[in-house]
Amino acid sequence: MSDFNPLQNIKRRFFALRNGVIADTLRRAGSPFKIIFGLNLPQLADIAAELGHDPSMAATLWNNTSTRESMLLAPMLFDASVLPESKARSMISDISDVEVADVLCHRLLRHTHYAYSLAVDLASSDKDFDRYCSMRILWHFIRSDSDEIERIASDEIRKECRLTYGPARQIVEEIEFMREED
Repeated sequence: MSDFNPLQNIKRRFFALRNGVIADTLRRAGSPFKIIFGLNLPQLADIAAELGHDPSMAATLWNNTSTRESMLLAPMLFDASVLPESKARSMISDISDVEVADVLCHRLLRHTHYAYSLAVDLASSDKDFDRYCSMRILWHFIRSDSDEIERIASDEIRKECRLTYGPARQIVEEIEFMREED
């Protein structure tokens, strides 16, 4: 029997799996996190699979903004089918790192029933991370609404935002490639 609470058990697991090389590389690259264990996404996905959906633990981890792995694991523990849009928007407003944005969008937000409408709405935001999340979510819908998404991504490219230019360009190029294939 463990003398530790569930959060402590997760942190002990992070510690056991830590990778100093990855952690040091992330620190040198300017990662904003105070605590970096250096776990990779498959390791975090394994932990998430063991824990299952746990909105309470997910919220606790999400609020632990000083620890990289907490912010990356949290989206994997929320259940997209019941995540309120207001919570999704709140989470997006908390983002300060591209890696967290990518995991949030890929592992959680794209699976919500409101993902497309959320992404379209975020595309008109004046906040760079909102628009970045928009591009990351819209990527998953390019086969279903390519004309509208191409317009949104092209508008984003014209803004010449360093954060969003790459993902927007990828969307436009993928849509152009799909049209060539047809």
